[in-house]
Amino acid sequence: MDEILRVDNLKVYYYSAKRVVPAVDGVSFTLKKGEILGIVGESGCGKSTVVRGIIGLIDERYTRIEEGQVLMEGKNLVDLPPKELCRIRGKKISMIFQNPLSSLNPVYTIGSQIEEAILAHEKPSKSRLKERVLELLKLVHIPAPEMRYNDYPHQLSGGMQQRVLIAIALACNPQVIIADEPTTALDVTIQAQILELLRELNEKTGVGVIFITHNMGVVAEMCDEMMVMYGGVVVEKGKCEDVFAQPLHPYTRGLLAAIPSIKEDKEELFSIKGQVPVFAHPVTQCRFADRCSLCDDRCLKGEPPLSVLEGREVRCLKAGHSEEEEDHG
Repeated sequence: MDEILRVDNLKVYYYSAKRVVPAVDGVSFTLKKGEILGIVGESGCGKSTVVRGIIGLIDERYTRIEEGQVLMEGKNLVDLPPKELCRIRGKKISMIFQNPLSSLNPVYTIGSQIEEAILAHEKPSKSRLKERVLELLKLVHIPAPEMRYNDYPHQLSGGMQQRVLIAIALACNPQVIIADEPTTALDVTIQAQILELLRELNEKTGVGVIFITHNMGVVAEMCDEMMVMYGGVVVEKGKCEDVFAQPLHPYTRGLLAAIPSIKEDKEELFSIKGQVPVFAHPVTQCRFADRCSLCDDRCLKGEPPLSVLEGREVRCLKAGHSEEEEDHG
């Protein structure tokens, strides 16, 4: 598969009067045509900041891209002036946000909002413009598109609103779609329909998808590759089937152990102790150390590098070890 996006050593820091927080601290990955990459982790681990850094949706009053490259078609998006980045955003890279109702303008019709996305980058005739909008509504399986064309967002269900957002994201045939937890605000049945739609569009159009979620079940269902983030860095990255079959990082094992199973009858579900801390730059130890049962003195003396093990990338001095092995070792 052809590489369509490369992120190299991306660092996005938040600044306050008292400290510098490395929200994203050296993240690298590639996305290939037709591939779905899942980025997973708890709230606050840096998932959304990564993609906002990629497309330049950061608040420069307190956020800064410190370092790194985002390469697409030979251009580094980090260095582009705002006007040129706007020409790429929506045309080459689109984003589907988490809450559809807050992403759609309540005073404009569905048709006019999809038209606006097209007109920002293309200049079709009036008849072709409406024809294209109806094609997009059909593509995302919105029934009776001619009627829905003149509807307002409040007249649609949450699932239909999310389909409209997907239609807007697809309006200019982008190479990459970023889906930032697009099913969080929906009920389970509608979630399944939206996930099925995204997979269908990925297979039909070949668009590359970066899928951000905290739901490991969604990753197993949707993604080809997965990247587990913690505290602003990648702790494990590899093919989904490999990571699910044999997770190497203690944090990944914890996330998978926390998934309820219908095959097991448990009185108490597993949870990872503690919560994601807010780090200050520079970080001088393993970021997961305070919550890790395998932690020892070595883990506190410096941050472990991202190394290759069994065809995967993992950031842990004891990658692949279990508590039982440590107890007997």
